[in-house]
Amino acid sequence: MALAKDPFNVIIGGVGGQGNVLASQILGQMLVARGYLITIGETYGVSQRGGAVMSHLRLSEKDQFSPLIPEGRCDLLVTLEPVEALRILEPSGHPGVMTLINTRPIFPMDVISGNAVYPDVSKVIARIQSLSKKTWSVNATEIALDLGDPIFSNMAILGALSATNTLPMDRRGFEETIKEILPLHKLSDNLKAFDEGSKAVKEL
Repeated sequence: MALAKDPFNVIIGGVGGQGNVLASQILGQMLVARGYLITIGETYGVSQRGGAVMSHLRLSEKDQFSPLIPEGRCDLLVTLEPVEALRILEPSGHPGVMTLINTRPIFPMDVISGNAVYPDVSKVIARIQSLSKKTWSVNATEIALDLGDPIFSNMAILGALSATNTLPMDRRGFEETIKEILPLHKLSDNLKAFDEGSKAVKEL
């Protein structure tokens, strides 16, 4: 599979505790195994559970690029939280950007304490669609909870990503990669989350 452009810029976003940094590492290793040159950069908001976390991946068949994606140059956005998707899209996207979102929100402390109101999720998703050339959604958190642990949402989102056919990745590459970097006793659950995410993703 040829990249749509070179470099092809991917951002994986979420909040602390969702495992999006691990997802970016797995994705990067999968693509390196396919022969691509990858640079990864991380940016963090509040360095605690619930703070914004964003991983930049720059894919190329021939060159290595600086790790952080310039504003307005993200080609594919993958997010584990809807409002985070919107926050990243507005400065980082462009008319051709594609977006994959986990539709389950995570409420920040201000919302939990009653000092702020989380926006209507359907309106957030509609705004994401208006800013994206193509949008896919999956309730990765629900898949993970069905498996007994919300941390599996990052594996479900990778499965969903594979089903969008936007990157040269597949289940076999995912399995080979996680065997190298994750505990083997979690292998079946990680594969199940990947498979369920792949089945559940839908284009909006």
